[in-house]
Amino acid sequence: MSARSWITPAVARLRTTHPYVVDAALAALVLFATSLQWIFPSGKDEPLSWQGYLLGAATAVPLVWRRRAPFGTACAVSVATPAMAVYHAPPPDIAYGGLVVLYTVAALCPPWQRRVMLVGWLAGVTLTMIHTDKTEPFEYAFHLMSVVCAYALGLVARVQRAYTAELEDRARRLERERAADTERARTQERARIARDMHDILAHAVSLMVVQAEAGPVVVRSDPARAEAAFDAIATSGRDAMAQLRRILGVLKDEEAGIASRRLPQPGVSALVELVRQVGESTGLRVELRTSGEPRPLPPDTEVAAYRVVQEALTNTVKHAYASSATVELDWTEDALTLAVTDDGHGPTAPGGGHGLIGIRERAAACGGSAEAGRGPHGGFRVVVRLPDDERQAALG
Repeated sequence: MSARSWITPAVARLRTTHPYVVDAALAALVLFATSLQWIFPSGKDEPLSWQGYLLGAATAVPLVWRRRAPFGTACAVSVATPAMAVYHAPPPDIAYGGLVVLYTVAALCPPWQRRVMLVGWLAGVTLTMIHTDKTEPFEYAFHLMSVVCAYALGLVARVQRAYTAELEDRARRLERERAADTERARTQERARIARDMHDILAHAVSLMVVQAEAGPVVVRSDPARAEAAFDAIATSGRDAMAQLRRILGVLKDEEAGIASRRLPQPGVSALVELVRQVGESTGLRVELRTSGEPRPLPPDTEVAAYRVVQEALTNTVKHAYASSATVELDWTEDALTLAVTDDGHGPTAPGGGHGLIGIRERAAACGGSAEAGRGPHGGFRVVVRLPDDERQAALG
């Protein structure tokens, strides 16, 4: 078993242990290290006394509160350590408690307290050794370097803790941003699906209502026409059900997190069939005109173009009381402009109702714009401009 395999779990358990338990164990360890001079006398005729032992204990016991009151603990140990050295019964070989409080002050205290404690210990150690008999030159370097190293380790721990806190805070922020982005994407997807369901249902129901109203009128005078009307109702219902199943399948697959094969959404190429269906189902004369060079558009723009024309024709059937309508597609280098014009009265709801609001939202979602109002020769006209971002990028 490698050393890392057992050191890492031990450090993890130590970090989760209550601070008082850790600090009490550290104080006991320092007290034991200080007591070694009484347990194993060196035999150099150094005096031993219970007063000296109490001074030694005073350098260890305050460490229990080193994290609760770091500067106060450092002051207590800083007073007891030179007192023990001056009392000289026995003198401390290594200031264990002093090294711990220097580390603690460097890691936890504000700058002025750190500087005061470092300068005080360097001066105190130097003066104590000057007034101590038989001090060897190497002892100055040893004790002063011990003080500096303990302080430096505390600074390293401080920087490491700040770096870890910053990483954790950044991770929390990223997690919150990721959750917000996910929720925003879900909201946008729900809004898109809601618009699609509105367009599908409104279009299909409008066609079925028109045919259902016409069917009873001609059922006796023109049975063939009545039969065609009922066939149109059935066709519109089946088409609506198929599109709803596709949308509900998208919802089901997204909830389950499964990517499945789905039928493609209708695009610009499906407008020919849409115009034909509306004309045959409602009796409305619908003409499709195209200018410019048609080309594939981004998938979202393709769907938006189809749904915009579908919604505009649905509004014409439901509200305009029109006899004819024209769908114009104007292809330019950087955009597709759609215009749906009828010879009716147009919507009467303030702001154009939910249909026109949905048209504007779809155009805005693709970076385009939508306008609606009176046509140049009467009637009602909807104009939507959908930019071709991919085309612009290629030209740029």
